Amino acid sequence: MSISANRLTKEQYEQNFSDIHPPFETKDAALVEANRCLFCYDAPCTKSCPTGIDVPKFIKQITTDNIKGSAHTIFVSNIMGAGCSKVCPVEKLCEGSCVYNLMHEDPISIAKLQRYSTEKAMENNWQLFERKKSTGKKVAIVGAGPAGLSCAHVLSREGVDVTIYEKEAKGGGLMTYGIAAYKVTPQFCEDEVNYITGIGGIEIKYNQELGKDISLEELQKNYDAVYLAIGVGLARQLEIPGEDLQGVEDAISFIYNLREKGYSAIPVGDKVAVIGMGMTAIDAATQAKRLGAKEVTMVYRRTENEKPCTQVELDIAKLDGCEIIWLAAPKEIKGNGKVEQLVCSVMELGEPDASGRRSPVDTGKTFTLDVDMVIKAAGQMPFEKLVSDSSLENKGGKITVKDKAATNIKGVFAGGDAVNGGKEVVDAVQAGKDGAAAIIGYLGLAK
Repeated sequence: MSISANRLTKEQYEQNFSDIHPPFETKDAALVEANRCLFCYDAPCTKSCPTGIDVPKFIKQITTDNIKGSAHTIFVSNIMGAGCSKVCPVEKLCEGSCVYNLMHEDPISIAKLQRYSTEKAMENNWQLFERKKSTGKKVAIVGAGPAGLSCAHVLSREGVDVTIYEKEAKGGGLMTYGIAAYKVTPQFCEDEVNYITGIGGIEIKYNQELGKDISLEELQKNYDAVYLAIGVGLARQLEIPGEDLQGVEDAISFIYNLREKGYSAIPVGDKVAVIGMGMTAIDAATQAKRLGAKEVTMVYRRTENEKPCTQVELDIAKLDGCEIIWLAAPKEIKGNGKVEQLVCSVMELGEPDASGRRSPVDTGKTFTLDVDMVIKAAGQMPFEKLVSDSSLENKGGKITVKDKAATNIKGVFAGGDAVNGGKEVVDAVQAGKDGAAAIIGYLGLAK
């Protein structure tokens, strides 16, 4: 067994990482799908969208060839509607709520139609919002991810001058650095950031990290309000022996490096174990397989019924040839300097707790996998020290807010993963809108 890079040719890589959900090939194909929509009153698809996109309206606009209007309907609710059309778990949101499911028919391809309109807007650089005259108010946003960009766009529309401080060299947050390339490419993420900031009044300062290059006190002094959209990012440790062996990676770093350095620079093992069953775990497992790993085994401590990923995501991993072991928890990683084996405890479900949930219990039995790479995807932790050092009220590093966005510090607001601990991109976009609304009220700009 060995870990090596450059297993694939450029052509193989492009094939393995091509768009997993390709767009409509023709205008007619989009029109046929749009005309399937029943344009429901009080539509369940709109209700299930965290940003409240008026789905029947934007689809109706496609049927009348009003693509600009369709894109505006999407963007007014979700300025990252293009990216969300690629990465949203629509099967448990809009498409999962489509009434066609009740008829045992395929739901409307809402995400694909959303992509159709929004990508046309981006390709043609249709700026569908006019920025109001500058109010002279200045707001600092920390983090150029979905929450930060969404907040910035709403504020800019209202004439507020926004400066975003981003610790990475590019904007987009986890959209840019933490999602599989076959869902969304780094180039698309860059284009989306440029499109959002194209409204004007938004400056992004890159390589500026809170607590290192800038301080909260400094921002409070120089701006009328501050919005913290710092996300989460610290990989949760397994806290088992052997975790420091060569060949043990965390999933976010693995995906980050692949997106930053390219396929030829990323080493992958012959036999890879992935710990976890969330979206990030799926992305790490499928990318390892598509990079040339001969075997990829996913290990999860609970049952399939309790998996945090969606069935669609799990099916992607299975189709890629990933093996799944349920009710198994990592106990020890063995090796002589490098990873050689993963020892797992066999789990079983214990007695139900007060909520009725049955937690996994160690049976005392173990099994061993021969591996040369272990990818940890057991979740991410908030930036607890950074948050606590800033005197922000928090719970385990998750910033505490009231009225959706206000922190315990006057003039400082927060939202997105930094508050909720990690949800979907679309939830972060809505948090950014909530933050902007709270800031507009605080600045006395509300109508």
